[in-house]
Amino acid sequence: MAGRRGKRGHAAEFENEERWLLTYADMLTLLFALFMVLFSISSVNISKYQVLQQSLKAAFSGSILPGGRAILQSGSEATAQHTPATAAVPSIVPLTPTPSSRSSSSTGAANTPAAQAAKAASAKPVSTAQLQAALNSMSASVAEQDSFIALQKKLNAYAKAHGFGNRVQTVIERRGLVVRVLTDKLLFDSGQATLQPQGDPLLEEVASLLNVDKTHPITVEGNTDNQPIATAAFPSNWELSTARATTVVRFLIAHGVGAERLAAAGYAALHPVDSNATADGRARNRRVDIVLMRLNPVPPS
Repeated sequence: MAGRRGKRGHAAEFENEERWLLTYADMLTLLFALFMVLFSISSVNISKYQVLQQSLKAAFSGSILPGGRAILQSGSEATAQHTPATAAVPSIVPLTPTPSSRSSSSTGAANTPAAQAAKAASAKPVSTAQLQAALNSMSASVAEQDSFIALQKKLNAYAKAHGFGNRVQTVIERRGLVVRVLTDKLLFDSGQATLQPQGDPLLEEVASLLNVDKTHPITVEGNTDNQPIATAAFPSNWELSTARATTVVRFLIAHGVGAERLAAAGYAALHPVDSNATADGRARNRRVDIVLMRLNPVPPS
């Protein structure tokens, strides 16, 4: 009995000593599983993930996955070299894109306006000649603006010195330098298109200043108020405004302004500068605009 008890005790003692192997094996198995999970997380298939990402973006209008750069940057070195997809793909696509689908998506991305503009910009860089032409154009615009300002000052000084300050206004607009001459009691009598002598000195000064460079085209524009007119010579304000413009054109030609630079236009009451509800406003609308047209773009302020 004693011998049997010793054997049983020895067997029980042996079982207790080997039991730690089971715990150790379980721990190794769990560690192995843990490392496998960590390795799988760190080795994400970027291409498959990007296809899934683009599908979700297409399905949810881009509000779910804005870019995924943080996940792209957390991959391993072996997977970080994959090129991210650039073209939007349908919401239902295979996880493993075929070569044909990849080529078609890349072709679609290359055909977008932004890609074409970038390609054109990279293929055709700005040359020195183009840059010089742009600089020359800017310089010409600034010089033209300076000449308009100088002419404006001269006309304003002449009008003020000779008592025309309230009858003449000069404005530099986008289209060019505008010399605005009120017609009443200076150029024409009411309802007439015959030039009055009191307006000759002013128009002579304008003609001399318009001949400073002899390159800018000139448009003479006749304007009236909205009061109707119906005479044998002028059935409406259209005829009256056009006749006044051509009268001023003939005067400028007679005083040395080249006819090839001149044009006449009548606008009746279509372009008022003041309200036609008052007598003073209608008087300011009855005018002749002599426009020295701009040849270059408007320079930046």
